[in-house]
Amino acid sequence: MAYYRQVGEVPQKRHTQFRDPDGHLYYEELMGEEGFSSDSSLLYHRGVPSAIVASEVWELPDQSRTPNHPLKPRHLRLHDLETGTDPVTDRRLVLGNNDVRIGYVVTGAEPSPLYRNAIGDECVYVESGTGTVETVFGVLAYRAGDYVVVPRATTHRWVPAEPSRLYAIEANSHVAPPKRYLSKHGQLLEHAPYCERDLHGPTQVHLADGPDVTDVEVLVKHRTSAGIVGTRMTYATHPFDVVGWDGCLYPYTFNIDDYMPITGKIHQPPPVHQVFEGWNFVICNFLPRKVDYHPLAVPVPYYHSNVDSDEVMFYVGGDYEARKGSGIGIGSISLHPGGHAHGPQPSAIEASLGAEAFEESAVMVDTFAPLDLGEAGIAAEDPAYAWSWAGRVLP
Repeated sequence: MAYYRQVGEVPQKRHTQFRDPDGHLYYEELMGEEGFSSDSSLLYHRGVPSAIVASEVWELPDQSRTPNHPLKPRHLRLHDLETGTDPVTDRRLVLGNNDVRIGYVVTGAEPSPLYRNAIGDECVYVESGTGTVETVFGVLAYRAGDYVVVPRATTHRWVPAEPSRLYAIEANSHVAPPKRYLSKHGQLLEHAPYCERDLHGPTQVHLADGPDVTDVEVLVKHRTSAGIVGTRMTYATHPFDVVGWDGCLYPYTFNIDDYMPITGKIHQPPPVHQVFEGWNFVICNFLPRKVDYHPLAVPVPYYHSNVDSDEVMFYVGGDYEARKGSGIGIGSISLHPGGHAHGPQPSAIEASLGAEAFEESAVMVDTFAPLDLGEAGIAAEDPAYAWSWAGRVLP
């Protein structure tokens, strides 16, 4: 999304001499998407940004995936998961495919290592907690309800102020607002459910602790022919030595409370709740809202078959009307796969009639390729969920 920002000091013209007070040149780094053909930002470093002194293997957490076979809907209780406390290295893989991976971690109050995801953008939903994300572009504050969007290959670290529950959506692509809400030049349009005022990027550069900081380790997640791997790179100078930058590519936060739900006279389909999209997946949020106002409206969703997609709903607040009686609660994930019709509990349909508002919050990821279960998904599963529509308890 082409939304220009300038932070810190930059010269009047790009790719011209820019020197510190002692006359030393700053080093330019152009960080851009799709080669030189899409959004980019130009950063000015005190040290050489490509100067590494070591490169070693970083052993990633378990990235194994198990197909959803035999096919069935799943209920995963994320609040039952035990995780380590590091916001990056202790994420556990819940669900994933070759386009997107969903992880979960409950942090402590200690900072993560410096980290860079070279596979794709990350969109991390903050279920609870506060803190900051320190980045090569500067510092972002985060709070409960924030989406923290970190562009591919952005060096950063999480610094929780308190234990935080983080729901990490890691793309193999870029993450952006839906194209139908953007003008041809990238501005959010009047019918969009949020606008640029709601996007909070860095307002000042970080500036690492002086030029004498050397041999700084950065964990890099990347791809090889063998799949997703990790490398521990050691840099001669600190990546956060940026004195200024400008451009249209940078990390930002967007809080779920700033999303304006779109409602209608009869039940609206999930695309009206969309907030972001990536390659072969979308992200939606369902929020407290007034519901359908036709006198004969049925406010809960109708039964629907995900012919082309898997639907992942993460329940983060309120009482989700459509699934009452199924075991779903706050901290639950429901996975409704393509090839299976799903919808409300039968009793929820009659109970919803006449409702004027729903007090519920959920984050949904719809993928257009089947999702596998990660090791954490298997560990957190409620085995009775698949039979909940039939009202039976089966082995």
